[in-house]
Amino acid sequence: MDRCWGRLSRRRFVLCAGAAAVSLLPLPGCRGQGSPRVPHVGYLSLGNPENRATQQLLGSFREGLGELGYVEGKTVVVEYRYANTRPEKLPELAAELVRSQVDVIVTADSQSVPAAQEATRTIPIVMTISGDVVRLGLVASLARPGGNLTGLTDLTTDLAGKRLEWLQSAVPGRSRVAILWNAGLAFMDLQWQETRVAAETLGLPVQSLPVRATGDVAPAIRAAVAEGADALVVLPDPLTNVALTPLLKRLTTDYQLPTMYGTRSLVENGGLMSYGPDRNLLYRRAANYVDKILKGIHPGELPIERPIQFELVINLGTAEALGRTIPSTVLRLATDVIQ
Repeated sequence: MDRCWGRLSRRRFVLCAGAAAVSLLPLPGCRGQGSPRVPHVGYLSLGNPENRATQQLLGSFREGLGELGYVEGKTVVVEYRYANTRPEKLPELAAELVRSQVDVIVTADSQSVPAAQEATRTIPIVMTISGDVVRLGLVASLARPGGNLTGLTDLTTDLAGKRLEWLQSAVPGRSRVAILWNAGLAFMDLQWQETRVAAETLGLPVQSLPVRATGDVAPAIRAAVAEGADALVVLPDPLTNVALTPLLKRLTTDYQLPTMYGTRSLVENGGLMSYGPDRNLLYRRAANYVDKILKGIHPGELPIERPIQFELVINLGTAEALGRTIPSTVLRLATDVIQ
């Protein structure tokens, strides 16, 4: 069914006006006809609703809605769908949101983006975090995406190099760095290639650790250590984040492996350090996109934003357990230092 975005065409106006004449309820997506309809927002997530990091990011999105005057349950209804770290469930969950005729779908992670776009080419989709959607062919460009997809991307051109540089500065003398990444996602291959090129520029030998399931992560790390890896960089995605959470202590106590992550939640739980975009800010910014779309702006006309704020988070307790002293020059530049 056509959505009534922005200025209605003559044909759409006649359809919406005719519906209002025969019913007290407007057609979904037709604004200003009959009784006001409370907008419905779909929220699609690969995560687990009980996970602390998942709830923290959701809280940032809710804060963003609140700052714009939306009151959940009164002036906006949010319908939540969680895949509980099972990506194969995402297509059906996205289809459920489409069938419930939500006005916009918010994707909470990069894996939810293609599932949502496969489910609908008409309902607007707002990304909070995404892979390289241009190179994957999901949008025409960041400046003018076209279609029904817009929002934010957490990718920047020098992020891979920065993670390696910070790791070298914090724990110098590394001779072989293993790179753990989810080979089941096309855009993660792009991140691995960027990391490999950055490592070559820095003259740093790296070892690729591609995984496709959570059960692959622990064996891959054991194999890397056996082959001489003395540091680890984890390219962030929900699969690796979930798999690593119960392994954080072993990376320190058993393997003595200094590790750089892409999300701060793993450092808060015992990882050594992380560098990446401020994800809470990305989720708050997603609320602005929802607001603009609900007010009539076509998603294809809203430029996709790159991150503007980054976080370097360091866990000093983990550094001590590793027998490492983080240089004061690095600590001074850290966004947050966990004692």
